[in-house]
Amino acid sequence: MRKKETFDCPKPVSKKTLFKRRKTRQIMVGDVAVGGGAPIVVQSMTKTDTRDKKATISQIRRLEKAGCEIVRLAIPDKESVETLKEIKKHTSIPVVADIHFEYRLAIASLEKGVDGLRINPGNIGSKEKVKEVVRAAKVNAVPIRIGVNSGSLEKALLRKYGEAAPEAMVESALKQVKILEDMDFNLIKISLKASDVMRTIEASRLLAQKVDYPFHAGITESGSLVPGSVKSSVGLALLLSEGLADTIRVSLTAPPEEEVRVGFLILSSLGLRSRGPNIISCPICGRSEVDLMKIVTEVEKCISSMKKNLDIAVMGCMVNGPGEAKEVDIGLACGRGVGVVFKKGKLFKRLREEKIIPEFVREIKKLAGE
Repeated sequence: MRKKETFDCPKPVSKKTLFKRRKTRQIMVGDVAVGGGAPIVVQSMTKTDTRDKKATISQIRRLEKAGCEIVRLAIPDKESVETLKEIKKHTSIPVVADIHFEYRLAIASLEKGVDGLRINPGNIGSKEKVKEVVRAAKVNAVPIRIGVNSGSLEKALLRKYGEAAPEAMVESALKQVKILEDMDFNLIKISLKASDVMRTIEASRLLAQKVDYPFHAGITESGSLVPGSVKSSVGLALLLSEGLADTIRVSLTAPPEEEVRVGFLILSSLGLRSRGPNIISCPICGRSEVDLMKIVTEVEKCISSMKKNLDIAVMGCMVNGPGEAKEVDIGLACGRGVGVVFKKGKLFKRLREEKIIPEFVREIKKLAGE
């Protein structure tokens, strides 16, 4: 077992937040608290073939470095199950097995020591099969996420509602909740996901009126890095503003580390969580007399693994530059062939253009204690 990394988060970005959290029960996924007032958890899912232990462990380690707090793995067959014990040995964050179609894979995954299950009501099978999974989960008090997706609803519900409507998604979730509750099992987390923002939000609003279980939130199949980040940001901001998210995943057609990065940026921008530096940079205009895009890109790259919460400004001209640079922990205001560095609001040093990137990065790392 690798030594678990610790991060500065959760740290509020501001003294006040505009959002009131929905009151929910709290469950534990491994050693991570979800719901019940716990910090909103950022999670992701591996994109490797789970049967490839080496590739999967390597990707999980990169996710851990990015700050991922729960990782989900696709378990499509028995061979995937057989890798779980070894993967768990090399993982310091909770592992959730994602199960579709074959309920026996869920039971086998529990035997390998997973910290949580995700089952899909639309394809997991009959009530008796779900009961078999619940019996196995109760033995080790492992939580179950009821994961409803608009793209895989039960056929009976599609016939009833004519489409994957929010009401159909809620009915699907409640049907599974009742099965679990009837077996005196309440280690439950629920997700209602669609690929469009408003349907996802409406479904979560409806379900929140009926249950007090924690919600896992996200916009599923949101797209590639830029459009997916935009759609996820809009959707999650609305869900978070109404207290309808206890754990989030940004689902992108991109490396999973980017999902985690975007997830923390969303939470940070709303004052809910913070991990690593917050960079303020200007959009560039005709007044800029340095290659600011290059400077910002290189600075971001050099401090990408930094865990310290710092506010950093990188500004391209002397109009707003000095003012912004003075308001943060460390800031850079650039002029013709020169950069002026401020630390904690005070002028610190001047740098020639060719020295801006290495010297500014060095000062950031000094301030961060790295």
